[in-house]
Amino acid sequence: MGGCCSTDHNGVRRPGRLWGDDFDENEFEEEEDEDDLRDGESGARIRLRDSSGYTSMYTQQGRKGINQDAMTVWENFTCEKDMLLCGVFDGHGPYGHKVAHHVRDNLPIKLSRAIELSKLNSFKYGDVDVADKDLFDDYGEADHDHGNSITNTDHDHDNVNKDDNQNDKSLRVLALSSWEACLIKSFTEMDEELGLDSSIDSFCSGSTAVTVVKQGDNLIIANLGDSRAILCTRGDKNQLVPVQLTVDLKPDIASEAERIKRCKGRVFAADEEPDVHRIWMPEDDCPGLAMARAFGDFCLKDYGLISIPEISFRRLTKDDEFVVLATDGVWDALTNAEVVKIVASARKRSTAARLLVKRAVRAWKIKYPGCKVDDCAVVCLFFKDQTLLAKSSSHGTNRSSINASEFPLCPSFKSFTSVGAPEYLEGDNVVSRDHESWNALQGISRVNSIVKLPRFLSFRRSTSYLREVEAR
Repeated sequence: MGGCCSTDHNGVRRPGRLWGDDFDENEFEEEEDEDDLRDGESGARIRLRDSSGYTSMYTQQGRKGINQDAMTVWENFTCEKDMLLCGVFDGHGPYGHKVAHHVRDNLPIKLSRAIELSKLNSFKYGDVDVADKDLFDDYGEADHDHGNSITNTDHDHDNVNKDDNQNDKSLRVLALSSWEACLIKSFTEMDEELGLDSSIDSFCSGSTAVTVVKQGDNLIIANLGDSRAILCTRGDKNQLVPVQLTVDLKPDIASEAERIKRCKGRVFAADEEPDVHRIWMPEDDCPGLAMARAFGDFCLKDYGLISIPEISFRRLTKDDEFVVLATDGVWDALTNAEVVKIVASARKRSTAARLLVKRAVRAWKIKYPGCKVDDCAVVCLFFKDQTLLAKSSSHGTNRSSINASEFPLCPSFKSFTSVGAPEYLEGDNVVSRDHESWNALQGISRVNSIVKLPRFLSFRRSTSYLREVEAR
């Protein structure tokens, strides 16, 4: 990796810049993408590119063909002004771009409807359990310890009586306890819909997904595949500290490999890629998928590949600055620490995502000379006003390793923190990588998500399709 400091012609070190002075943020600040806004369900505003007051988005096509990455931001999600959904999606296979775009457009709708249905059921049955009440008590203590967290919406409680306030607490806790069920339901329905959609051949094509929902001071994270979400917070000395919110769900994670093998799938690394474990069919060396969970890829769904996301929750504090969601084209080239430094160093919040992609592409060319650059997609979600972020960023920032802080979890939620890193396969052995960034590539050049298409095809294949695949 390149250093996070550079020197000018006088030899003076300047923090926050990477790989020399010839890279100028101004050289792309004047480029303007069309601000693509749509109206969503329940009054939501859908943003597919550009930036808003608290978000920055950018995607860039790599050198492997059509851009298969997609991203979205839903403001006023489920008709709540303080709720926002962000997501990035990385397609793979011949029709990966179609799968990624279909998931981008439809997964938030399914999640919104699942949440609305859950709310209706809670109003009807008043289903609040003891665990939820205990969870809320923990939140109350967290508020007392950390003070008011920074949010996008001001909350005035002065004119709310005690009974109404108690009702608000119950509804809020109920919503948190229902998130896992809503997310699993929406992800499962999304995958089933792909399997039935004759307009998208997802037999050997699929997509990852990582989504973050911000509801007030709460973050709900769902991850499927090897895209990643990280949070930038401040340490004891005001230094930038990256907190990895998701795990790259690769086949070399021991728990993932165990599930795949139980379903008769195979997990191994080919001789030419000894560090890249892939999923293979029971009796054929294909397709060689480099992730353990994904939408689509129905050729492997009977052999251990699943579309159930890993879900976690985090309560924001006053020290938290922003979240970055990105596809693996970024994480293959940059570390978590480098990503938060780059985003925090952006002169304008609106250019943060674009700056990060440009730096990732440059790092890629240096790290993997001769390799084709992958597609990149980035969504940055900021928690503070830009003046506050700029003020805090002006202080010195020392390089820091991943340091996930403790946060209260609903007992039924699945979560990973960097304190307890997953176990990985190395040959026939299981090892733990507690002190490493969870990047399954581990220093090798970027590889294709799928190695080889199966010899047999789904019922949707046609002669023209076969010719198209053979020509790739």
